[in-house]
Amino acid sequence: MNKVFTSAAEAVRDIPDGATLLVGGFGLVGIPEHLILALRDQGTKDLTCVSNNCGVDDWGLGLLLQTRQIRKMVSSYVGENKTFERQFLNGELEVELVPQGTLAERIRAGGAGIGGFYTPAGVGTVVAEGKETRVIDGREYVLELPIRGDFALIKGWKADTLGNVVYRKTAQNFNPIMATAGRVTIVEVEELVEPGELDPHIIHTPSIYVQRIVVGACYQKRIERRTTRPRPAAE
Repeated sequence: MNKVFTSAAEAVRDIPDGATLLVGGFGLVGIPEHLILALRDQGTKDLTCVSNNCGVDDWGLGLLLQTRQIRKMVSSYVGENKTFERQFLNGELEVELVPQGTLAERIRAGGAGIGGFYTPAGVGTVVAEGKETRVIDGREYVLELPIRGDFALIKGWKADTLGNVVYRKTAQNFNPIMATAGRVTIVEVEELVEPGELDPHIIHTPSIYVQRIVVGACYQKRIERRTTRPRPAAE
């Protein structure tokens, strides 16, 4: 099975309108930049996107918001995107806010085939509304269900042609768990090598989870918010 695709456009071509996408990254770190751009150019719409957040107005998933291709966002943080705020307040975007640890665990459960789990996060808040609760050892917990995606869009650092993937530094955020929870997992990487060139001990995502690979180039790797402090005055 040849998993290597010649372009991001080819890799996402069969993603239909209305699909549920798991999109890796944390803010603008470790996001599948080229796959998002290819989806924007393809015009796929009515998407449900599960991601830590929705990028910024002009980058990441924010690009799909600008073109109104996203119908619903399932996220844990959305504070850096004015387009997101405007569409949500105008009733144009459906939003499900999930505590960040719960979001990660729901995705992990989806990839592991777990039917649900109980967590104390969100008990007594709107997060728990309409959900089953249970007292365990004297503490109240809320039942959370797994999240799976029709497609998972993942950003890796290096992969071999079989689909074994290595992530670099903080790109090990949501990418590894999302790679397990997509029915079709598409990985874009910065470098592609032959089988046997990756040390088995450093592989984060085994090839069994990956269906498609594409090599990207010219990554921007932008920073959402840069905070600096003045240089101390010389003594």
